[in-house]
Amino acid sequence: MEYRPVCHSLNALCSSPVKKKLILLSIMFFIWVYMLYSCVGYCSTMPTLAVDGYRGKEADSAVGKRTESGGTDLVSRLLAKPQPWEDVESDYEEPSVRTGASRDLLNEEPDADRAEEWDEARGDQQRAPEPSAMSSFSNGSGSKKLPQAIIIGVKKGGTRALLEFLRVHPDIRAVGAEPHFFDRNYENGLEWYRELMPKTLEGQITMEKTPSYFVTREAPARISAMSRDTKLIVVVRDPVTRAISDYTQTLSKKPDIPSFESLTFKNRTTGLIDTSWSAIQIGIYAKHLDNWLQYFPMDQILFVSGERLISDPAGELGRVQDFLGLKRIITDKHFYFNQTKGFPCLKKAEGSSKPHCLGKTKGRTHPNIDPEVVQRLRDFYRPFNMKFYQMTGHNFGWD
Repeated sequence: MEYRPVCHSLNALCSSPVKKKLILLSIMFFIWVYMLYSCVGYCSTMPTLAVDGYRGKEADSAVGKRTESGGTDLVSRLLAKPQPWEDVESDYEEPSVRTGASRDLLNEEPDADRAEEWDEARGDQQRAPEPSAMSSFSNGSGSKKLPQAIIIGVKKGGTRALLEFLRVHPDIRAVGAEPHFFDRNYENGLEWYRELMPKTLEGQITMEKTPSYFVTREAPARISAMSRDTKLIVVVRDPVTRAISDYTQTLSKKPDIPSFESLTFKNRTTGLIDTSWSAIQIGIYAKHLDNWLQYFPMDQILFVSGERLISDPAGELGRVQDFLGLKRIITDKHFYFNQTKGFPCLKKAEGSSKPHCLGKTKGRTHPNIDPEVVQRLRDFYRPFNMKFYQMTGHNFGWD
């Protein structure tokens, strides 16, 4: 029959040693390709599964802790309660006489300033590049820690500029917006505060800045209770210029407020300065520093010159990096001077390859103030400045 020759041919083919080897190699090749295909398909899902699993466990754990204590979850609390993101000091008791109403205009929490801080924080997010799958996986590593360093003041001293400059350093991770934990949100607890912090790796420093801490009476004790090793940074500026800048910020939002001159004096004729106005009170640095020195030694507090932060940003940033125990990575090469704004800008911001200046709300033109009022303020601040120079061992040259 015809099938016999066919079988004979197949047997002859299969019995050949060369043919046997080819068949074996073909089978091994197809098995290897199948295994490779299966591995690629499985491995491609690993980052997403790992991140989702980690986030899910972390979220479940955080929610569980809060619900067991009778509280609500973090997201609900943040959405339910407006967050104070602006630089505003509200530590002073306002008098119920003469200028009580006008003081309220200057010391309340303006929504516009709240929006300014939020816009800057949102701008940081917009500058960050889109993460790849693998970078998202790597970003899941690290942990949220309570800050080891805090910029505690002062309002309108240059704290936003300092924070933006510091965020260029790879070993510094900082919150963009102001938590206001130690002055307004302390009742939320340290775990709430920790959740606001970015994740950091071993060797990185977690930071935040809230300028109103410096003038908040309870803040030193509260920060000390969190950690006595916390490093504190205070950006100070000529108190007269600072007060005018403070007023200018409010004036830009509320054009109908009283004049700077009328708010400065209790009595213009006698020349008695009204220290109940927060714009004046904040600049009495020696008084506020006394409160901090009850809880922290002087070598744990660094005072940064707001003026030098403009004229020599790299020099001041060098001092800050030394204070934090970090390598001097931020240098002159990171800055250029913007003639229009009148202050330095970053050549490359964090997470971006483009130049970055602070927002349009920074560098406002100050109103013209009566030179006599300015001189009286300088005379008022002089003894306090001298005391501050003695306490810090540094002459800031404001007189």
